[in-house]
Order: sequence, then C-alpha cells, then structure tokens
Amino acid sequence: MGTQDPGNMGTGVPASEQISCAKEDPQVYCPEETGGTKDVQVTDCKSPEDNRPQKETGCCNPEDSGQLMASYEGKAMGYQVPPFGWRICLAHEFTEKRKPFQANNVSLRNMIKHIGMGLRYLQWWYRKTQVEKKTPFIDMINSVPLRQIYGCPLGGIGGGTITRGWRGQFCRWQLNPGMYQHRTVIADQFTVCLRREGQTVYQQVLSLERPSVLRSWNWGLCGYFAFYHALYPRAWTVYQLPGQNVTLTCRQITPILPHDYQDSSLPVGVFVWDVENEGDEALDVSIMFSMRNGLGGGDDAPGGLWNEPFCLEHGGETVQGLLLHHPTLPNPYTMAVAARVTADTTVTHITAFDPDSTGQQVWQDLLQDGQLDSPAGQSTPTQKGVGIAGAVCVSSKLEPRGQCRLEFSLAWDMPRILFGAKGQVHYRRYTRFFGQDGDAAPALSHYALCRYTEWEERISAWQSPVLDDRSLPAWYKSALFNELYFLADGGTVWLEVREDSLPEELGRNMCHLCPTLRDYGRFGYLEGQEYRMYNTYDVHFYASFALIMLWPKLELSLQYDMALATLREDLTRRRYLMSGVMAPVKRRNVIPHDIGDPDDEPWLRVNAYLIHDTADWKDLNLKFVLQVYRDYYLTGDQNFLKDMWPVCLAVMESEMKFDKDHDGLIENGGYADQTYDGWVTTGPSAYCGGLWLAAVAVMVQMAALCGAQDIQDKFSSILHRGQEAYERLLWNGRYYNYDSSSQPQSRSVMSDQCAGQWFLKACGLGEGETEVFPTPHVVRALQTIFELNVQAFAGGAMGAVNGMQPHGVPDKSSVQSDEVWVGVVYGLAATMIQEGLTWEGFQTAEGCYRTVWERLGLAFQTPEAYCQQRVFRSLAYMRPLSIWAMQLALQQQQHKKDSRPKVEQGTGLRTGPMFGPKEAMANVSPE
Repeated sequence: MGTQDPGNMGTGVPASEQISCAKEDPQVYCPEETGGTKDVQVTDCKSPEDNRPQKETGCCNPEDSGQLMASYEGKAMGYQVPPFGWRICLAHEFTEKRKPFQANNVSLRNMIKHIGMGLRYLQWWYRKTQVEKKTPFIDMINSVPLRQIYGCPLGGIGGGTITRGWRGQFCRWQLNPGMYQHRTVIADQFTVCLRREGQTVYQQVLSLERPSVLRSWNWGLCGYFAFYHALYPRAWTVYQLPGQNVTLTCRQITPILPHDYQDSSLPVGVFVWDVENEGDEALDVSIMFSMRNGLGGGDDAPGGLWNEPFCLEHGGETVQGLLLHHPTLPNPYTMAVAARVTADTTVTHITAFDPDSTGQQVWQDLLQDGQLDSPAGQSTPTQKGVGIAGAVCVSSKLEPRGQCRLEFSLAWDMPRILFGAKGQVHYRRYTRFFGQDGDAAPALSHYALCRYTEWEERISAWQSPVLDDRSLPAWYKSALFNELYFLADGGTVWLEVREDSLPEELGRNMCHLCPTLRDYGRFGYLEGQEYRMYNTYDVHFYASFALIMLWPKLELSLQYDMALATLREDLTRRRYLMSGVMAPVKRRNVIPHDIGDPDDEPWLRVNAYLIHDTADWKDLNLKFVLQVYRDYYLTGDQNFLKDMWPVCLAVMESEMKFDKDHDGLIENGGYADQTYDGWVTTGPSAYCGGLWLAAVAVMVQMAALCGAQDIQDKFSSILHRGQEAYERLLWNGRYYNYDSSSQPQSRSVMSDQCAGQWFLKACGLGEGETEVFPTPHVVRALQTIFELNVQAFAGGAMGAVNGMQPHGVPDKSSVQSDEVWVGVVYGLAATMIQEGLTWEGFQTAEGCYRTVWERLGLAFQTPEAYCQQRVFRSLAYMRPLSIWAMQLALQQQQHKKDSRPKVEQGTGLRTGPMFGPKEAMANVSPE
C-alpha cells in the first residue's frame, strides 16, 4: 500500500466516492494490487430520505420494537438474539430533544416562593466549586446535557462501570467511585477485517462516528444495516455487512447474577463475536479491539501511562492481551483488553499507538494481513500530555456457509479506592476473591472468558420464567430487566468491611451486624448519577424491591448500615438552603437522608443533602420501619428482625412528636417535609399519614413477633385512633385529599397517596384482619388516579402525573406536582396490581416506559422526572428500580393461596412450604 491521504479515511477511495450507501450491493473499488491487499470501498450512508427501498416484511421484527427499528434496511436477524428487550436501529434518530430542568422552567409564582433558597444555593455553589474546588452533590447550574446514546453498562456490582452506547461507543465511565465522566473515547472501537484468497477485501471501524483523529481509519459505518438489542445484563449488536454476505453479532455479557455475591462483584465484561458467512467463498475474518489507556482527559495529563502484553495459561485455557497501566493517583488502576486463544483462532496485538494521530500505522498493520505485529515488551511510559492506546486482534478462518466465534474481555482492576476526601482506604468486594495488590487484571480476564457461558446459563434460567410468560406484555419484559442497569451503574460501590472499623458501642445490641457486613460487605448506590448521595433512603424505599428480591443480603447489609447511622449524631451546625436555618447535620434516633457524598467520605459523614433539615421529615423513619418488616417478611431472617426491633422503637418514638393533637395521626409541618421536597404539605396528609398508619400497623406485627405485649397494645391503640382520623379528615368519597391545608391544592389527587397500602400488601398485610385502609376506599382512590392522573394527562400515554386537580387539570402549585416520577408510577402500578386492577396497572406503567425508552431516547438513563412537555430532571435515577415491586405484586397475586413468599434463586420469590410471620420466627432459618 502506498501512503494514503488521511482525508480518504484510509480506504484509498476518493472522498467524493465515499457517499454511496449500500442500500443496493456496493460497488467494489479495486486499485492496483499492492502487497497482497486490495482496497475496497466500504459502504457509507445516505440520509433516510434518499430513495429508501421498501423494507421486506418479516425481516427483524421483534415484538414491540416499534419506530425504533423503522430505519433498519437489513435482513439479518443476528445470531441467537432473543425476541424480547429494547431494540433500536443504529441509524435511528430521536426527534424529540428535551432539556434538563433549569431555573427558567420554574413559574414566576414558584420562583418567588423559592427566591431565598435560590440565593443561598448560588452562594453555597460558588463556595463549593470555586473555593473548595469540589463538585456539588447536586449541580443545578451545570446539569448533564441530553445525549440519546446510552446502552447496557459493563461491569458487575460495585467495581465501577463502563457504559457502551447503542451505537457502539464507550461513552460513560464510573471508575472513580461514584464520580461520572461523560466522554466518548474515539480510540475505543471494534474493527472488522475480511480477507479472501489472501487479500483484504473489507476493513471497517464498526462505528458511525466521523472523528477528527485516527483519520486513516475507515469510519462512517452505515447504520441502516445494523441494530442493537438490550436485555440487561446482556446486549447484542448485529451488523449486516452489505455486499460481503457476512453478518456479525456482538454479544455483550456482564455477570449480574441474582443471589450471587462473588461473580456479581467482578469488574469485567465479555464480548462474544459470532460471525456468519452466508456466501459460497471461504474467508478469513479478524476483529480488532482497540482501547485508549485512560479517557484522554485530565487524569491522563500527568503522563506515566504504559502498556504491556500478557499471556495467562491456566487449566488448559489460554488468554492473551494487553495491560493498560494507569497509575494516576489517588485511584490507580490497570485495564486489560484480552482474547481467548483456541485451536481455531490467532490472537495478535499492538502494544502502543498514538490515539490522537491519524492512526495510519495500526490501520495498515491490520490491512496488510488481518493481524497485528505483536511486538514484545512493554511500552515507554508516556510524557506529560501525550496519549497512548493499544489493540488486540483475533483472527479465524470462516468456511463457506460457516460460522466462527471470537471472544474478547475487558477487565479493570482498581482494588484500593479513596473517596473525594482522601481519608480512609477502602477495598472493593471483588478483592476478596482476586486479591488487593492491583495485579488481578490478567486473572479477571481469564476467569471471565472461561466462565461467561456459565453466567449466561444462569442469566437465562433467571430471566426465562418472565420472558416465557405470554400473559406479560413485551414492553414490561424489557423494562423489568433493563431498568436493573442502575444497580451496577448507579455510582455503585461494594466494599469490604474490616471488623475493627465498626463501632462496638453502637453495634453491640445488633448481634448479626458484624457477621452480615463481614460476610457480604457494604453496599452503596447513588440517588442518581446527577444527585450524588449514597443510599438516599426516602428514594431507596421505592428502589429497594430490586435489591431485596435479587440480592437480599445486600439489602440487609444496607439496613444494618442505616441502623448504625441512625444511632449516631453529628451536632456540627450548618445552614440549610431551603429555610436558611442553622441546625445539626444529624440528630440521634432519626433515619439519615443519605449515607454521604462520594466526593467526601461516605459512611463517616452522612447527610450530604442540605436543602432541608431532614430530621424533621415525616417519611424517613416510617420508611425504615416498613422496609425492615418487608425485608423480614421476604427473607424470614429472624435475627435481622430482632436486631432491628430496638431501632424501629427508637425511630417511632422520634416520630411520635409529629402527632401534635394526639389523635393517632401525624401532621406535616407546612413545608416540603418528605420525599417530594419541593411540594409543601400541611397537616394530616394522604402520603405521610398513610405511611404512618402502615408503619404503626407493622409495629403491631413486630411487637407480637418479639413478644412485646405492652408495645403491641400501645400501637394497636394508636392505629385505631389514627385510622378514624385519617378517614374523617382526608377521605372525600373518591380519593384521599392531598393534605389538610386551606389551600386549593389540598384537594389535589396525589398519584402516590396509597404508598402505605402498597407496602402493607407487599408484606402480606392490609386486608382481612390486618386491613388498615378500607379496601373499597383504596380501590376507588386507585380508579380515580387512573381516570385523572393517568388517562386525563397527556392522552393517557405518559404515566401518572404526581398531582391532578379534581377537575382534570395538573396541579401546578409546586415545581414537582406537575411532574411524572417514573419510580412512583411503577410503585403505583404495583399497588393497582395488588388490588386487582392489573390492566390499569400495566397501562399506567407502560406510559412511562414508552416515554422514556422509545420517545425521549433516555434508555439506560431513566430520569427521576419529566413534565408533559420540554423538560426532564435528574438523569439516571434510583427510584425506577421500583418496577420490581410490580413483579413482586404479580408473583404474590399468582401465589395468593400460599401463606408467605420467600426469596430464592430466580426472578424473586418462590412458593413451597410457607409460614406466616409468627411461624417463621420458629421455623425459617436465615439464608
């Protein structure tokens, strides 16, 4: 090959001839053959409007793919791509482009209400960013912009995550714990090379990008002949290579394995390429996986980055690849790009190339013979400001009408981490199995490439009962599994806990605290990728269903951590932004809002949230009591219940002061004192009052289980009086009023008004002898919500608006009352299913899924909220994990004749010999 013009993308094809998209068979451009290769024009794209031929019916038409696949022009279905999941053509463009919620989206009336808070926030934000040089826990000035690109993240739970977009780009990174970088790294690519009769006939970067670097590479893949399919924790990308009679299927696998507390923690991902030759000629196929060392940002700037090849043989299996050493402090790591060596494959590599150059050397190296040169030895450490990348290539022969498999892995080893305060050293969970020395990347790669088939069998066994259930709609099957991405990609950390780090004086009354944290580690996930607080408890109340159903020991560990934090205090005074009042950070015997900010020192310093003083919030203590009983009910873990019982007593005693008139019902304080922290609530309210009654009812049950008759009698009396007050003050014949203020919005229909009943039913209570809210009232309220908040809002196609006035107009009295909260809607849908309104439940939840995943392009970044028009708020949020409450409701509905569900391996619950809660104390041993 002669020297090529970088402007020609390295194909030897004049730029003017590169615009023809292979909607028809591509024309092959063959200059004089040189060096055993020939250049081939690689197909490019026309715009969708350009004379698109009719798509053949029946070609790649999975259930529910809708408009997302309308651009697909190929016929290939891919290799063993499942029918259910989220599927999108790589050429698809989302027409609706929303913006993050900003101050200019607030009405003048609400702006006036919050002007003091706004000024205090600006002052605090300036001090945090300009003086302390830290990132705000919520940055209202610099919201993450809309990027409709994200796909399934790579990496297990708590070891960091790397998100690969649905168009193939590596674009969202959480390697430093809890801190996100939204950066597409151009050098991180897969490239295919096809050779026939000893000559390269096709070489293409499998990317639609057209970057300004690596310009000798052949970019601009035609997206009309490729599609992406996600069913977390796996994803498939199918590339039909026009004119080549070859189809590539890339399967991405991450070890997210319910009830597994080892492999689920591993920071690895596997890419399995199945290549199908539909032609009558044999060919050689190569896939090259290139990866930059670092992200090309400030963390790389000091230099000292270096790469080296490795080969690890163990148990008769050999893995080869590259180690990318990134020693930048405070959290150094090593990345491994690796491939499995088989009898039918050849693995080669290039140790180092400049990712900011034209890339001609590596491109020509691959073009020459479909392999890389594989130099020995490590690269020279980079100079300051200079980038470095490497690549691994797997090659194989492909017979006519044959198929071959090429297997890659990506692993990263950052065993020792410091949070932003750089105080305490922590070790990630996976170091229990792979060591703490920072040299585990080869072993992680080998383990992943040898174990991924077993992982897939376990994933299929877990998901199949849902996927095979013909009574469930296709969108729900996609939503249920794909929303689980947040358990790994919620800035998640899963840490080892040293016993000597636990406070003996606080933990001595919780006998199983130390064994639980020692055996299962410490778990934290953010409220949202933009709302950077770990284990935000008012939101975890909704999201926790996924954890208790799939990794119950992590839920119990989180609860022990929350109990520990509850018994502590931090009397440091600070100014709260909403009220301007000075008050302590944390008071004793109240549930903290969160466990801390990853840019500080979480677990040591809790309550990063400083908008409100949450010691006076009405919902946090109640949500702890409800979750404790729910967790006991679903696990049968009597030791857990006994340990939590004194903490439940303490927080309920703290809550008693909110019942100022002693009628058995708490009152809200005339400000936004609950999870709806921008929606003022005054006096007895549907939401907090309902949670209170449910928590009191649960205390009655727990007191009976713990043999505390006097406490049982006390809470039974409160419950009786509180029920009467709740019905008298709030029930209006159609629904429960929002609150008891004299304001017009007190009559608003709140979509979340039945949250207390939701949890009671999830705990096997709330009907018959344990009825708290009259069943006819609950059903009527849910029907009213469906009529007004769902069907009368946005044509019934966007879920349930938080607040609706009784005459069918959204409540705009606050910045949150006219929002849709996706996680609240899934919880509402679960409540409807529990009460026999299954059709209404699915209709309600479907609106959210269609809006987020199909209309707004917010896949794998489901927001906390969106409005009917224009805006969304807080991308990639915890609360939508509540969709697993729908699954629990369905399973409990299916097994209603059984007395008590219990967690087991599978989608969540099982039946079998069941016991009621009282019997469980004697008959069910912990897992």
